[in-house]
Amino acid sequence: MSDHQAPLVHGRASKYLDRHFDRQAMKILPGEFYATTEDEVIVTVLGSCVAACLMDPIAMVGGMNHFMLPVKAGDRDPDVFYAARYGAAAMEYLINNLLHLGAQRDRLVAKAFGGGRVLPGMSSDVGGQNVDFVRQFLRNEDIPLWSEDMGGPFPRKVYFFPHTGQVLVKRMERIHNNTILNRELTYIQEVTGQPMDGDVELFS
Repeated sequence: MSDHQAPLVHGRASKYLDRHFDRQAMKILPGEFYATTEDEVIVTVLGSCVAACLMDPIAMVGGMNHFMLPVKAGDRDPDVFYAARYGAAAMEYLINNLLHLGAQRDRLVAKAFGGGRVLPGMSSDVGGQNVDFVRQFLRNEDIPLWSEDMGGPFPRKVYFFPHTGQVLVKRMERIHNNTILNRELTYIQEVTGQPMDGDVELFS
């Protein structure tokens, strides 16, 4: 495999063998993105965050990002890991990596997921802001949004197969622990630098 064709990963994303799908899988977390030419699956779990799955169906190149907030207030963050937590940077980085792997911009199509209102008691709808952002970004960039599953009161687990464009979504309507919600609240507080407003109670 040449360097040009090598999968591109950013962050702490980890690869494992998914025995159910019998293929390599890459799990990404908030602030991460992954682009590949391989016949594998990209996996993430979303609460109020949004993941955009982009692909060039002719070149069979695809990738996914996972961002927490639409844009960063103030100066652009020079650190890719922190910048990719914001939608504007996450979309830019993913598109550039897909083009590096051989995709053509005018052939890119998208599917988008997440943006749930999963943090009870918050006065601001972070998920809704992420949903509005990704839809507007794709319109501005003339990238067709082929399908979506966004909004609602529940987290989601997403499996994206970049070779075929297939996406499987599991709505996690019953959560037996507060891991996802605690993680999202911690990440959002970290990137904003301040506690979130509202009386937030995470259910267990």
